[in-house]
Amino acid sequence: MAEIGTTPVTDGLKAAGGWNQAWDEAAAFDPDWMERFLAMGTTSWQRGVLDAKTLEFLAIAVDASCTHMYAPGVRRHIAKALDLGATPDEILAVLQAVAVLGIHSVALGAPMLAQEMRDRGMPLPAAIDR
Repeated sequence: MAEIGTTPVTDGLKAAGGWNQAWDEAAAFDPDWMERFLAMGTTSWQRGVLDAKTLEFLAIAVDASCTHMYAPGVRRHIAKALDLGATPDEILAVLQAVAVLGIHSVALGAPMLAQEMRDRGMPLPAAIDR
């Protein structure tokens, strides 16, 4: 853990091109909190349990997810994965796997739509018209 007032993780991310500029204000308000947050978030990388390519795949998945959608990170991690020997097919498989996160909005909303239609006496598709 870094000493209060020092930011080696933050500084390292900035130097390596991994800094998200959206964090600038939060880091300016509370650099110690940001340092601890980033230290926690980078523990997986530091431990070496997963290989670098797998970590890049995970970073692509997180940055491309429907709840994050951080294009600069997706681009950066795709480039790094390719540099580490990933194939375009592997990267596409990661993107396809993370795409299923969006299906939950349909799975959540479709039954609600059906119920609201029932409540209003509207016709439902034959497959769910019960």
